[in-house]
Amino acid sequence: MKKKEGKAFEEGIAGEIMPDDVEKEEEGQHQPDQLAALSQLNALYADKIKSQAAEFENFRNRTTKEMARMYDNGVRDFVLELLPVIDNFALALKSADTSGGLGAGVLMIQNQLFATLEKLGVVKIETVGKIFDTKFHDAVSHIKDDSLGENVVAQELQGGYIYKDVVIRHAVVVVAN
Repeated sequence: MKKKEGKAFEEGIAGEIMPDDVEKEEEGQHQPDQLAALSQLNALYADKIKSQAAEFENFRNRTTKEMARMYDNGVRDFVLELLPVIDNFALALKSADTSGGLGAGVLMIQNQLFATLEKLGVVKIETVGKIFDTKFHDAVSHIKDDSLGENVVAQELQGGYIYKDVVIRHAVVVVAN
């Protein structure tokens, strides 16, 4: 065997037998104890390689999960910052004529904004006509309305949004009966 360069071979692994120790003058002929030592060294290196491969796989999995978590947090933070803008679009559209001109332009921008949010995975919580659910809705008042059933959302005051099954903001609603 040729002398190997490198720190692992110079220092040995925990005082193990080094390849230089088992060199034989005649190629291909080793004593049985030298073959056993080489076999033992080979098994040790194989175990270390398997251990390093497992550690790397665990590192890669942790890193992938951490990156996904950071992305999700970034999307949630961005949407939280964007919600006042979305609310202002809704207020502008309530008082604007959307049949043409400026009102139609504002409506187009709002629709484009909602389409972009949907691409990110952000979904608007459905409210009016749905059964009141504290997981998604935040009731600020009750009204009497015989046309609606018990605990049915009658009006949405502020939209709510969900990202990956997590509520970013509850919908603020008025509940009937």
